[in-house]
Amino acid sequence: MAEGEFLSARRLHRRLAQTGSNIGLSTVYRALHDLVRLGSVDVVRDETGERLYRHRLANHHRHYLLCRQCGHSRALDAGPVERWADGVAARTGFVEIRHTVELTGICVACVTANRLPPEGR
Repeated sequence: MAEGEFLSARRLHRRLAQTGSNIGLSTVYRALHDLVRLGSVDVVRDETGERLYRHRLANHHRHYLLCRQCGHSRALDAGPVERWADGVAARTGFVEIRHTVELTGICVACVTANRLPPEGR
């Protein structure tokens, strides 16, 4: 995976095949699942619900804003979300809280290039 780029398992599989790897798609899915569980990969979902994966650049959970048109992503300062999740855990007595926050939009480059979806024009 290129640094900073979200990829689907299928796209990653295609890239591996182009470099001569004969790894199976199911093996790619299993490996990505393990990397997510270990905290080495971030996951977001695209507009169709497909999971997209990205190598985690830091040792902590991140949140991203993802462009619905081109897939560009931008890491966000998610301190308020993390504090809220910590507060929920403290108030409810739950432990090992996990959460997902999906933020999507249209990036400036797509707006400038007039690559808006039909409902946004």
